[in-house]
Amino acid sequence: MSIRELSSAVTLEKETIEIKDRGRLSQLMDETIYEAVFSEGKRKKDLFLLIKEIAKAYGAVPASIQGLYEEMGRNYPGFTVPAINIRGLTYDSARTVFRKAKKLSVGAFIFEIARSEIGYTQQRPLEYAAVVLAAAVREGFTGPVFIQGDHFQLVRKHFLSDPAAETGYIKGLITEAIEAEFYNIDIDASTLVDLDKPDLTEQQRPNFEKTAELAALIRSIQPQGVDISVGGEIGEIGKKNSTPEELKAYLAGFNSTFTSGKGLSKLSVQSGTSHGGVVLPDGTLAQVSIDFETLRQLSDIARREFGLSGAVQHGASTLPDDAFNMFPETGTSEVHLATGFQNIIYDSTHLPESFRNEIYDFIKQEFSGEQKEGQTEEQFMYKTRKKGFGPLKKSWWDLDKTIRESIMTELEEKFALLFEKLRVVNTTEIVQKTIHPVPVRKAVPGEILGTR
Repeated sequence: MSIRELSSAVTLEKETIEIKDRGRLSQLMDETIYEAVFSEGKRKKDLFLLIKEIAKAYGAVPASIQGLYEEMGRNYPGFTVPAINIRGLTYDSARTVFRKAKKLSVGAFIFEIARSEIGYTQQRPLEYAAVVLAAAVREGFTGPVFIQGDHFQLVRKHFLSDPAAETGYIKGLITEAIEAEFYNIDIDASTLVDLDKPDLTEQQRPNFEKTAELAALIRSIQPQGVDISVGGEIGEIGKKNSTPEELKAYLAGFNSTFTSGKGLSKLSVQSGTSHGGVVLPDGTLAQVSIDFETLRQLSDIARREFGLSGAVQHGASTLPDDAFNMFPETGTSEVHLATGFQNIIYDSTHLPESFRNEIYDFIKQEFSGEQKEGQTEEQFMYKTRKKGFGPLKKSWWDLDKTIRESIMTELEEKFALLFEKLRVVNTTEIVQKTIHPVPVRKAVPGEILGTR
């Protein structure tokens, strides 16, 4: 397809997009986003900008979830917002999320990508945002679209080696993400907590001071009319469970340090999960014992004493299905979900065995040095196969349509279960009441559609 076919559905006047034919536009989106993802250089960037402006003109607008979370801080509405990380088949997966959200009237859901995922999935923020928004247009979704930078984390060993360089990297990533219209950012400086210090405030000081510094940057560069939702973190996932005392020390320290406008909207804690789950030697997942009482306590304190939306749970996607109803019951405001979706894709019976073996052979060849001593082949592959998405991205996108649709049917069932268990069905109305997206217009080069 020539990108100029879009001129049958949209016009570009004075660098502003207007929609002429919504139906035709939806039909053209599959090929448009494919061309954008696999173009190079300036054309790639221009196509992503064009797609994002088309989405905004269509009515799918990047937004901050701040208003909803402020309402949660005042009066918890009884649901937990799912934050969905998409590592592979991103366009198809996002389409599936939007399709199910429309059917169930779900307004409270987030698309996110972490610092680490940006690297190994080869999805920079601009690409991720454009692909998600293209999926919204394809499925006829209108309303706020929440796109989030997940775990914008200061890596401890890098920070200890060169604090300025590691801080500078995260500041650069934040700037890039906001320019791409990520209006929700989770800062993770919990890696800097110093347990050798004599009291909790001093232990948490490197965490809350660095979070305050990065949050101040966010407030200084956020677009006019947009209050970006900023999250903090106190418990590194996979370590010991967080305590009320740690929460209070961190939030009190942050509030006394941060003076640049609205503070945090939520706080990530540790209550027993591990990113990706705990894989046994045979490749199966161990049962995880999550401390829901910790979540209940910390969410209540965060909301009642500090006005936050509540506590956030990471690393939850591999929990048993019957565990998810506990998040809204404990007042958890947000839950992050990633590896479980990846597992459905990789383990689907619809994924050709030959293609799966091609990916596994690639991983064995390229990442064999990452296999830890004592780690079985099954454990290594489970932990490492996420790195098969980025280098082989085009092969994933080029899978036969019927294969992709069959895998998406499996994913759709999972999304539906999560939406129902987390009680975000019929949340469109509260989102409309609390969120008023501000379309931040960005100039689109006229030559991209051949208009000049």
